[in-house]
Amino acid sequence: MTDILIGDRRYRLLTTERDGRWTARAERGDTGDPFGVECTGDSEQAATARLTRWLEWQSEHTAALEDLQSAERAYHRTIAGSAFASPTEGPSALEMQKESLEAVENARVRLDEVRARKPE
Repeated sequence: MTDILIGDRRYRLLTTERDGRWTARAERGDTGDPFGVECTGDSEQAATARLTRWLEWQSEHTAALEDLQSAERAYHRTIAGSAFASPTEGPSALEMQKESLEAVENARVRLDEVRARKPE
């Protein structure tokens, strides 16, 4: 049993050996609830390393997804607020919409990049 910290979450990694193959699984450190996928390997270290890589990817994926959702909410607020924007003060409503849409696109691209690196 190994405890690891990934991002702001603590996990307990548990391994078992069955018929010469090792299986690693994770539990959330705060609740003891199972989390994620089981990973197998020819050794305990290989199975644990695969699971750790998956947990790291999952943390990065969660952050990228939250960033996209935040950018989308900001874009929707910009669209709704642009109906009340003053055309003479600050950037125009169209400029604000364009900036918000660019932020959404950048967050989407980052999420796609993270998803492309999903470990097997």
